[in-house]
Amino acid sequence: MKTLSDAFEHTLQDIYYAENALTKALPKVHEAANGTKLKKAVADHLEETKDQIKVLEKVFKSIGKTASGEKCDAIEGLIKETESIIEEASGVAKNAALIAACQAVEHYEIARYGTLREWAKVLGHDEAHDLLTSILDQEKAANSKLTNLAVSSINEA
Repeated sequence: MKTLSDAFEHTLQDIYYAENALTKALPKVHEAANGTKLKKAVADHLEETKDQIKVLEKVFKSIGKTASGEKCDAIEGLIKETESIIEEASGVAKNAALIAACQAVEHYEIARYGTLREWAKVLGHDEAHDLLTSILDQEKAANSKLTNLAVSSINEA
C-alpha cells in the first residue's frame, strides 16, 4: 500500500472477508447461546450481516471495483476466541462470555467502518461514504443492544 486509495481498498477487502466469515460463525454462537433474548439478538445480527455484505458490494461497485475479500487475521482471531468460549464456558457465565465476544467483534467492526467512512470522504467517494455510514450506524446499534441485554439480564444471572 502506497496511497490512501490503496489502504481504503485493502481495508474494504478486509472487512468484506470479515463479514463473510461472520455469516459462518454466527450460527455457532446462536446454537451455543442460552435463552431466547440472546438467541434472537444473534439471529437478528446474522441477517443484518448478510445485508451488510450486499451493501459492501455496492460500495465496491461505487468505486469501480469488484467485491473481493482478503484474509482478515483480526476476525479470524476473534472467531477463534469465540469458539473457545463455546467449548469451555458453561452455566450462566457462558452467555455473558458470548456477549463479550460478540462485542469484541462489534468494536472491531466499528473501528473499521469508522475508518473506511472517513477515508471514503477524503477520497471523494460520496456514495461509499453514505453506504459505510449506514453500516457503521448498524454496528453501533448492535453493540448497544448487546450492552443493554448484558446489563438488563445476562450479567445479573
